[in-house]
Amino acid sequence: MKRAIVHMDMHDYYIECERLSNSSLKKVPLIIGGGTNRGTVAACSKEAAKFGVRVSMPTAYALKLCPNATVLKGDYGSYSNKSKELTEIIREHAPVVEKSSIHSFYLDITGMDRFFGCYDWTKELSARISKNSGLDPSWALSVNKTVSKIGAVDSSPHMPRLLEQQHVQHFLNPLPIQRLPNIGDTTFQLLSRIGIRQIEKVSQMPSSVLQKMLGKRGNVIWQHANGIDKEPVKPYTEKQAVYMEHDFQMDCIDIHIIRAQLMAMAMVEQLAFKLRQDSLVTAKVIVKVKYNNLDTETKNSRISYTSLDHILKKEVQLLFLKLYHRRMRLIKVGVRFTDIVPYGSHQINLFEDTGEILSLYSALDVIRNKYGVNAIGTSSAFQNYSTK
Repeated sequence: MKRAIVHMDMHDYYIECERLSNSSLKKVPLIIGGGTNRGTVAACSKEAAKFGVRVSMPTAYALKLCPNATVLKGDYGSYSNKSKELTEIIREHAPVVEKSSIHSFYLDITGMDRFFGCYDWTKELSARISKNSGLDPSWALSVNKTVSKIGAVDSSPHMPRLLEQQHVQHFLNPLPIQRLPNIGDTTFQLLSRIGIRQIEKVSQMPSSVLQKMLGKRGNVIWQHANGIDKEPVKPYTEKQAVYMEHDFQMDCIDIHIIRAQLMAMAMVEQLAFKLRQDSLVTAKVIVKVKYNNLDTETKNSRISYTSLDHILKKEVQLLFLKLYHRRMRLIKVGVRFTDIVPYGSHQINLFEDTGEILSLYSALDVIRNKYGVNAIGTSSAFQNYSTK
């Protein structure tokens, strides 16, 4: 049986969410992101983009290009709630759903053509989403995840795309190689230097040559360029929490050692790294202590959605200072992050901090992915370990 995979995306999601809650923002230049001092653009409307405004651009510079733009900080709580609403609508009707980001989904509707055509079924679902949520999905239907996602990029709510097997290669060939998954700037520059800038050129290369150039990734890129992708749609499940606990080998009363254990790579940094690896953010922080008389106490607080170490560390420190007031020896400490949702792409963090901070975390994560989670930490973590 031929597969039928839909990639459905709510283009301009953050902009459209803001306009749903405030109709006066329609058709005006709109920028969502950090402040005008050192903040960066997380999202911009088409009206602002016409002036040259782009995602990741410093907000101050964006306002020089488009001085009449309205700047909003962004309300991730409302974006998350709308995402849950969309998820419920889609999961109610589609047999297999994978939530690939806060605003995009893969649907495996293989076999739906036995009831009535997959394309007509997806059009009907799209209309239902629009009616019930107020957002208009853009989508493409094809034979696998890669082709449907590429096809959805240039689709629109009023012009969805159907890419049957016999049309896949013809569709892919003229597209730039950056449209393929796993083609970052470094890979693009490498291929571009030898004259490979279109997907057709990649598909015509021997896969062995790409493997020599790019390693195992080269064969995957070659397969995608030829419209081959056997990855299944993975049913979506909500992650409830991430947490870590530490048992002291000897009952501990040294506040510097306790705080170091909470802050350093062993706990907060490691948990924050795990969130970013899975493209998740958290809105609730819980700290737990267990005394040597076996009493256990916890404190929690709600924060704006984040996955950044310095924000989470600050909150954990505040909670610990409120919590640890008995000055008894501890046998265990723990940190838990709950109310976890996907943010889908790194840009959501731009609501929280500057481009420099985000670049730092990105560099740290690259090192951790390559050499292990404990390969590097921030200076504050090591300071905590050395303080007495």
